[in-house]
Amino acid sequence: QVQLVESGGGLVQAGGSLRLSCAASGTIFSITGFGWYRQAPGKQRELVAGISSGGSTNYADSVKGRFTISRDNAKNTVYLQMNSLKPEDTAIYYCNGPGTWHADWGQGTQVTVSS
Repeated sequence: QVQLVESGGGLVQAGGSLRLSCAASGTIFSITGFGWYRQAPGKQRELVAGISSGGSTNYADSVKGRFTISRDNAKNTVYLQMNSLKPEDTAIYYCNGPGTWHADWGQGTQVTVSS
């Protein structure tokens, strides 16, 4: 069983920054990919960023140039650096598998961006 614990969310003004962390256990971290997802009220959950075991990344068009996903294999942790935040980024953010695998959804971490 894979356990994923998100942290780092909070309240920030538009234009500000946050760094989210996802601590993983129960998996061979270095050989798996991970993704960051978000779900805003009344909307579907969407994939915003992904990173492969080899370090290649991909991003949703809405966050390109503003968000950066990275990983630290020694710490079994995936990060999402979020810059130039917009009110439209307000959502609960989750980490999970990129689609080739997935675990149960955790509680996520709330990101709220004020205008």
